[in-house]
Amino acid sequence: MNPLDLDFDKGNGLIPVVIQQNHTLQVLMLGYMNEEAYRKTNVEKRVTFFSRSKNRLWTKGETSGNFLEVVDIQKDCDNDSLLIKVNPTGATCHTGSTSCFQEETAKGFIYDLQNTIQQRLDSDSSDSYTNSLVKQGINKVAQKVGEEAVELVIEAMDNNLTFFKNEAADLLFHYLVLLKAKGTDLEEIEKILQERAS
Repeated sequence: MNPLDLDFDKGNGLIPVVIQQNHTLQVLMLGYMNEEAYRKTNVEKRVTFFSRSKNRLWTKGETSGNFLEVVDIQKDCDNDSLLIKVNPTGATCHTGSTSCFQEETAKGFIYDLQNTIQQRLDSDSSDSYTNSLVKQGINKVAQKVGEEAVELVIEAMDNNLTFFKNEAADLLFHYLVLLKAKGTDLEEIEKILQERAS
């Protein structure tokens, strides 16, 4: 994107920039860029802001090492603000939090579902399918995951996409239950995958 396409004049040389985690879509922070900061960000593929308090360019992570690696840059419909999707290399907030907005769980429906599973287990409700499954023991939960995996494989070899999607949903749900039954969660599995990808 050409910086000439952006309206820096409207904000006295600065435009607001919303930083969003590329995978989870969690909003991490808000900063400002002048044209020079925008050009530097575009070239280096690391977010550089114009710091209003320091009155200079400031690359996020220049002191902490917690850089914001650029994945995508989008301008808004008025050409006077940006949305930058990033892969952060550490905590974004100076407090050590993932987000400056103190929201650690804005990760989408799958994480909401994981939280619901945990709530079902914590409430120990007798009419909860999830709770009754886990109460039968880890072998029963693991067996259920195996059954759902086999059913998914069978549907994968057929031509009915609706059945396949439903079995995929069943497998994912029971996989999340298994993680909770083993005392872990999706975030821990994500960390392993992220380590493997780096």
